[in-house]
Amino acid sequence: MSKVAIVTGASAGIGKSICQHLLERDYEVINLSRRESGYSHPKLLDVAVDLADVDATKAVMDDLSARFEITNIIHNAGVIRPALLEDVDLHDVGYLARLHMHAGISLLQGALPAMKKAAFGRVVVIGSRAMLGLETRTAYAATKAAQIGMVRTWALELGPHGITVNAVAPGPVVTDMFTDVVPEDSDKADKIAASLPVRRLGRPDDIARATLFFLHPENGFVTGQTLFACGGASLGSLSL
Repeated sequence: MSKVAIVTGASAGIGKSICQHLLERDYEVINLSRRESGYSHPKLLDVAVDLADVDATKAVMDDLSARFEITNIIHNAGVIRPALLEDVDLHDVGYLARLHMHAGISLLQGALPAMKKAAFGRVVVIGSRAMLGLETRTAYAATKAAQIGMVRTWALELGPHGITVNAVAPGPVVTDMFTDVVPEDSDKADKIAASLPVRRLGRPDDIARATLFFLHPENGFVTGQTLFACGGASLGSLSL
């Protein structure tokens, strides 16, 4: 069975952790990101691409699908673009839609022939607890919620081909994207951690381990699901 995985946004944070966990398990990993991962491994390929560029993403997938039998896709790349409703820029909404939604469609379309041929595929979308609603997250929450609709639809369509599609929805995880909004050592970060049932912020490895469950070849009876890896944040309101 082919163990080739595409991980988007594997240059930092959650994506980097997922990439490293997969390499430790002898996967060939292709990092699709605007920047290189910054580390080397014989089974790691860095491909520079702006996933919000529809044409560039399709061109990259056309090339990769001709060279590799891709049977695992982890669509992790994302940005927040926070703003209160009155300040939301519709160009930001469009950008996040292309990055979170359109790119995911292009990736899976490119890999589908290999997955169907193998009668096997694993697709994991990294969503967000923010899909349930969070202040300043109009564009982010909307496009992350849309991802879940796609996950459930793809699960229905692709199940008969041995392809599962699931999502992991992280809560507050300490990454560059998080600390751009909430500094790690700030009072706000401490307040968020104290508000969670587990009394700590998440780490990228927490999300990587949840992702690995969905990727495992033996876990083919779980599809169309969203796993909230959020420290319990999805059980109530989260105040930032």
